Amino acid sequence: MSAAPRRGAPAMDPGAPRMSVVIVTPDTFATIRRTVECLARQTARGALELVVVAPSLAHLDADGALLASFARVVRVEGGAIGSIGPANAEGVRRASAPIVALAEDHAFPDPDWAERLIAAHEGPWAAVGPSIRNANPGSAVSRADLLIGYGPWLTPADAREVPFLPGHNTSYKREVLLGIGERLGTMLDAETLLHWELRSRGHRLWLEPSARIAHANFSLWRSWLPAQYHYGRLFAGLRANGMPRWRRLVYVAGSPLIPAVRLARIWREAGARPGHRAPWSCLHALVAGLAMDGLGQMVGYALGTGRAADRVARYEFHRARHVRPDERRELWPA
Repeated sequence: MSAAPRRGAPAMDPGAPRMSVVIVTPDTFATIRRTVECLARQTARGALELVVVAPSLAHLDADGALLASFARVVRVEGGAIGSIGPANAEGVRRASAPIVALAEDHAFPDPDWAERLIAAHEGPWAAVGPSIRNANPGSAVSRADLLIGYGPWLTPADAREVPFLPGHNTSYKREVLLGIGERLGTMLDAETLLHWELRSRGHRLWLEPSARIAHANFSLWRSWLPAQYHYGRLFAGLRANGMPRWRRLVYVAGSPLIPAVRLARIWREAGARPGHRAPWSCLHALVAGLAMDGLGQMVGYALGTGRAADRVARYEFHRARHVRPDERRELWPA
């Protein structure tokens, strides 16, 4: 897997990590253990640096035997963890490898995930993303959540250059992220906006479908619907920053069309994917979720993010609290 250094680039220490994986816990190591176990089973684990961002290192209670699987471990004390973007940004700044991948407590990489991402980064890509499959497909809510959040990258997929990649599950050239400067934390809260900006700067993004992740999705209505609203408000509020007032008003006026436009796109993508059919079984959930997202975007364009970032954090962490009991027992066994 090793490649010659680029012409003019400084030679790398052969023993240095090839990729840093940043993962954030809002409390203790127990919250991220399942994902770290998946990372410890990577075929390329000897080339990985694990960067754990936590509120308090004194109370992290990390499993030293498990962490010994990695080439290097960096523990970052970040204080109270609110929105995930700034915490991920702090992890990126503390990482040392030339590639940085973001991980979540509810996304479980296949064993060759890191190997595939590292190999893909030999290309001219600023960011490389994985393909996604559903870790808990048993409910209409979960299937709808996956389609809304990750529809363009569902497995099976074709390797290709893309306009944007899966949020909170993408890998980057670290120097590209550091080039965003002080805005990195905010941009990592809504990575689609980051990806659009990277492309406007001439960077290119790649989907590497052989790098696969099983993603645990919301399956409880009481969690999913408010989460969709807050995600929508956060995205629109961040996008509206710096917009002239007239343009924000145009987006507010057009917001009622967002659910229909997104539903048509999801339907078209699902029907075009080999081995997949139009998602009739979760149509009701798609309509409800997209309506809440559209409402959130309307409010975001009109009034800004408000406290949406903090609200999103309640749902972004501890996904086990937001799935059905049978799924919780299967995905996070005691």
